[in-house]
Amino acid sequence: MEGNVTSTSSDLNDVDLENVLVGERELWLDGPPHDLFRRLRSECPVHWTARVSEYPNEAGFWSVTRADDIHAVSRDFKTYSSELGGITAVTEGFPLELLQAMFIGMDPPKHDRLKNLFQTGFTPRRIAAHEPAIRQIVNEVLDQLDGRETCDLVSDVAQPVVSRVIGSFMGIPPEDDAAWASLMNSALGAGDPDLNPRGVDSVAENDIPEVFERCRKLIAARRENPTDDLTSVLVHAEVDGERLEEHEIVMNFFLLVAAGNDSTKATYCSGMRALIENPDQRRLVVQDPSLVPGAVEESLRMFPAFAHFRRTTTCDTELAGQKIGKGEKVVLWYVSSNREDSRYEDPDRFDVTRTTEHQAFGAGGRHFCLGTALARLELSVLFEETLARYPEMELAGDPVYAESAFINQLKTLPVTLAP
Repeated sequence: MEGNVTSTSSDLNDVDLENVLVGERELWLDGPPHDLFRRLRSECPVHWTARVSEYPNEAGFWSVTRADDIHAVSRDFKTYSSELGGITAVTEGFPLELLQAMFIGMDPPKHDRLKNLFQTGFTPRRIAAHEPAIRQIVNEVLDQLDGRETCDLVSDVAQPVVSRVIGSFMGIPPEDDAAWASLMNSALGAGDPDLNPRGVDSVAENDIPEVFERCRKLIAARRENPTDDLTSVLVHAEVDGERLEEHEIVMNFFLLVAAGNDSTKATYCSGMRALIENPDQRRLVVQDPSLVPGAVEESLRMFPAFAHFRRTTTCDTELAGQKIGKGEKVVLWYVSSNREDSRYEDPDRFDVTRTTEHQAFGAGGRHFCLGTALARLELSVLFEETLARYPEMELAGDPVYAESAFINQLKTLPVTLAP
């Protein structure tokens, strides 16, 4: 049979895995194809996808679906490079040299030196000091819902909160939050017709030039008047005794804003949906707010904000018995490893009392997420304040996923605020 699978997830038990194309849009219209990943983990844990139909110029890739294998790849940067070929399964539309200017697209030692510039600002202790400011941001956004019967948690709550939080870290003026959010949604959700109506090519043609234009103004201001925000850190940083070049400043600014924009927004909305659809679990959290951290971790496990990241092999190698050639793409599917049956009892059940670790922030190694403490704090405050005001929130329509095998997020989540 041909590999252009258009089956729904319920039909995947009958699919010939050898010919499945994991990155096909049709498989991701209702979120990650968990039935497919369940079969891959069991029958073909390192699986070859020969092509991506929408991007005929893209090479195929290996899918790594089990947690232990993802952990092994994540810790072996000498064999599995983040720098050689990009960080996502599909890189068309985003110039490789710009990806390589971000520390997420670098290998050690330069990755470590650049990432270390920000480490002290993202320690749990430093981040905890921001809780009052973050709580104020969340409450000011929720105040805007007063008197309303319905809202969309994505656009009315999550987006303005995460934009202002990361904006405050970067020194972005509040009036520019919406413009930056639009740019990030367009660039990261390039294949989705709602998030980016102009198509994938518009990222390089329109979005990146606008990012550079907006950043140049911030860079010029920080050069003249240094501040204590992260943009100033980038502008005045030295790596190996040299200042960063303009494109390196801009792309690492882009990385931090993009991560801050998408990660918390994605997990909060999916987590709120899970709490609404599992009223017994919501009741536990409402009655005992000490369970909020458990709700955060379970949301991160079940709904990691990014479905995958990618490496490129530097030499011929072997993983889980599968030979992989030099220069091939290796895609790490966190949406699979976080639901591995051997690691989690009843992995598709949302359980706020679960204590097992997950790979939502990566799987160890040098590229473990810099913003882990910030994401956890934002999510905790968002869950606490939303549930305190609206403990009986209900769905007001069908949530809609972004059409993407990379960003694992809802683009709409309509709710009724009270019964």
